[in-house]
Amino acid sequence: MRFTALLHHVTTETLEEAYLSLKRQASPGVDGVTWAEYGEGLAARLTDLHRRVHDGIYRAQPSKRAWIPKADGSKRPLGIACLEDKIVQQAVSRILSAIFEEDFANFSYGFRPGRSQHNSLDALWVGLTERKVNWIVDADIQGFFDHIDHEWLMKFVEHRVADSRILRLLRKWLRAGVSEAGEWSKTTVGTPQGAVISPLLANVFLHFALDLWVKWWRNHETANEVIIVRYADDCAPRRRERTDYVQLSSDMLCVR
Repeated sequence: MRFTALLHHVTTETLEEAYLSLKRQASPGVDGVTWAEYGEGLAARLTDLHRRVHDGIYRAQPSKRAWIPKADGSKRPLGIACLEDKIVQQAVSRILSAIFEEDFANFSYGFRPGRSQHNSLDALWVGLTERKVNWIVDADIQGFFDHIDHEWLMKFVEHRVADSRILRLLRKWLRAGVSEAGEWSKTTVGTPQGAVISPLLANVFLHFALDLWVKWWRNHETANEVIIVRYADDCAPRRRERTDYVQLSSDMLCVR
């Protein structure tokens, strides 16, 4: 089933709920507006934002690039959206989550309501201690958020969403670009880490590009027990026989 009318769910009330759910001490984006500052005259601001979204004149602003140190000494790019983009993204994310949560695989744990890294660790523990597992593949997709293909992502979203106004909003956020040291740069791939909508879009992409394929592989390419736990772009397939280990590892390297 494809949903053809969704934007009407973005009301001033849902925008207010989205605003109240945001982190209050988060760094401002390129607009320089903080959560507290936006709250001054909140009702009027949200009424105007709601009008612009529904009239099609809302414009997404570029994400402000920040660099976060990683444990290995390298740095991870972080995109900080302006406050209004965060509000609208939060509202749209809740609508889309209600749809895609019905489809997502049970072995997917990252950035999903009612699930956490602790649940994924519990699933790993149960698999290792109570199932017939001898081999483990620990896989991480390098630079995943920065290299998501926009066209494929939108094709995946369109499997379930046919509301052109919602799709237009998603494209606006994907193409808004990045601002670093006052310089704007175009974005043709990727979705910023730190953007409110990015975790959901990442799960949608991996659901179609990885999870459904893993389900097919498990049902058609092996007669042995294969278990998988995925947390965002990190996954740990586990299986009983080494032949499965070698074949699945080889097949995963072919996934684009």
